[in-house]
Amino acid sequence: MKGPLDSRQLQAFVILARTGSFTHTARELFLTQSAVSHSMKALETDVGCRLLDRVGKKVMLTQAGEHLLKHAQIILREMAAVRDGIEHLGKWGRGRLRIGATASICQVLLPPVLREFKESFPQSMIQVEPGDSRDLVSGLERQRMDIAMVLQMPTDERFEFLPIFSDELAFIASPMHPWAQAGEVPRAEVARQNLIIYRKSSHTFRLVDDYFRKEDIVLNTVIELGSMEAIKEMVKLGLGVSIMAPWIAQQELRDRSLVALPLGRRKLKREWGILHWRGRRLTLAEETFVGLCRSASENLMRTLEAVG
Repeated sequence: MKGPLDSRQLQAFVILARTGSFTHTARELFLTQSAVSHSMKALETDVGCRLLDRVGKKVMLTQAGEHLLKHAQIILREMAAVRDGIEHLGKWGRGRLRIGATASICQVLLPPVLREFKESFPQSMIQVEPGDSRDLVSGLERQRMDIAMVLQMPTDERFEFLPIFSDELAFIASPMHPWAQAGEVPRAEVARQNLIIYRKSSHTFRLVDDYFRKEDIVLNTVIELGSMEAIKEMVKLGLGVSIMAPWIAQQELRDRSLVALPLGRRKLKREWGILHWRGRRLTLAEETFVGLCRSASENLMRTLEAVG
């Protein structure tokens, strides 16, 4: 099987077909006439047939040459389009940013981050894929996204984790709940309380379950939902309490429709960060995104402290 045709020979062939002159072709390519002639002979040898006929001083295409010309023009246009596309992506503010993030991050943290990001990269195409942390790791594996904002999980040497911020989980209750009225959580009542949580399959629930097992508390009554907004509404109705990071319920804590209470004597903290393939250097757009996430999370935590 023969290899691909030489692109420089194809370029000379297309120009020669247009000009009909070795002299004019050589001038356009800044080559000698002899160099163009040798290039065409090499091309004819490569394809195994005659492509050109000389009619006086004019160069004409054979039937095989006409066939090659159609394909050569398409090939050269595609090559030019590829080059233009690569140069386009290399210019400031252009390119693509595919982000994976959990639903809570998408709702609370990403909007201000993406607003500032678009000011710096107005022509960048942004794609956001929501999912649980484990789903997002799978998305990175299948290269559906470039970076993912996830909870830190057991080490995977394939990926690098860039810390962004840490949070602390707390009980979230209605202000009419007895715990909120008393301002404390009786340890003996935790196991008997209706607990409304976000998916038992989530990494956060595993952290919560492990936390209480170490306290010799088994969480018996659990209502599982797939939406943080639905969880907050059910808690407001007094159907149970939830466990989540206060920043997720920041607005509700501010207007006092929900109350945050400590889990217990020990704190349960989580680490959030950006996950990407180890060894792959972040693009300028990705580095900017990471910096904006850190700034936005700092603002979020300061606002939360003011609410508390």
